[in-house]
Amino acid sequence: MNFDFAHPADWAANAPWYGAAFIVGYLLGSIPFGLLFAWLAGAGDVRKIGSGNIGATNVLRTGKRWAAVATLVCDAAKGALAVFLCGYWGRDMAMLGALGAFIGHIFPVWLGFKGGKGVATALGILLTLYWPAGIAAAATWIAMAAIFRISSLSALVAALLAPVYMALFGQPDFAVLAALLALIVFFTHRENIRRLTNGTEPRIGGSKAAA
Repeated sequence: MNFDFAHPADWAANAPWYGAAFIVGYLLGSIPFGLLFAWLAGAGDVRKIGSGNIGATNVLRTGKRWAAVATLVCDAAKGALAVFLCGYWGRDMAMLGALGAFIGHIFPVWLGFKGGKGVATALGILLTLYWPAGIAAAATWIAMAAIFRISSLSALVAALLAPVYMALFGQPDFAVLAALLALIVFFTHRENIRRLTNGTEPRIGGSKAAA
């Protein structure tokens, strides 16, 4: 999707609109699809299963594959929708809506600010902001998952390379946003990083006892 600046950025004058874009994105991002689909699948509260996360990887641990796929698609879609809606008013609005959706997914107001880790939502954002870079990031995740079968490692490598892809495709402002998202992804995966370093991180399709 191509976004153009309609007017030179004037943060003081446009602050209410920028705030509105962030809030719209946040409300979209805070929809807890993982919790909803796990419940519809009869798996109960996904927060009491596995890692306690509401993302697609933990939903998969319930054994309800369709719920995990639906969670992945919808978590990505809410990031994409935030970019699409806010992008109607310009490139900067698109990025603020994207950031809002990402933050909303990780810190949803409806769940006491305890949500997912942001990977699927970030992918939806990247694909909508500039799809070639988004495809490259998705391909990186798939390749890493095929080789190592560790979801968190795949996500971390894809997040790390996403700003590089944006920069290589000539999108420096999107590269800055992707770098910010990557930093937050590394923060949300801090426990995964600890388990990766000591060799206890579960593999895709495996199970993990609830904390």
